[in-house]
Amino acid sequence: MTRVFRVPGISCDHCKQAIEAGVGKLSDVDRVEVDVGRRSVTVVGGASDEAVRAAIDEAGYDVLTVETA
Repeated sequence: MTRVFRVPGISCDHCKQAIEAGVGKLSDVDRVEVDVGRRSVTVVGGASDEAVRAAIDEAGYDVLTVETA
């Protein structure tokens, strides 16, 4: 499953690295990609939305919306 999390607080490569590291540690995440320009996090895999949101939150960012891609 592919989902796109909109995270308005993403503004730089540090944000990208922090989110990719946190979400990438979750089981059932096959791929995570942060697009700084679009302020989005694309996650491929079976991890729950709640788990991904929690990992993004732990990295210091808030999720605005989640969309299925």
